[in-house]
Amino acid sequence: MILYTPLSETDIFPQSADEFSNRQCISCDGKMMIADRNTDGTYQVVQLLSTDPQDFLDQRYLPGSVLN
Repeated sequence: MILYTPLSETDIFPQSADEFSNRQCISCDGKMMIADRNTDGTYQVVQLLSTDPQDFLDQRYLPGSVLN
């Protein structure tokens, strides 16, 4: 099977379901986002889910940012 996509193979076919076991959809300051829960109880932003373009300019919600 050939897939013509800009995504990597690991994005389409993940290694195991355990990779996503700590991923959650959370709300922070009224903004929904997908985040990974760290072992110390903080969250690391993976993706911001918003329809407001101004939310994407906020440095606190950049992918990789750590939330308390």
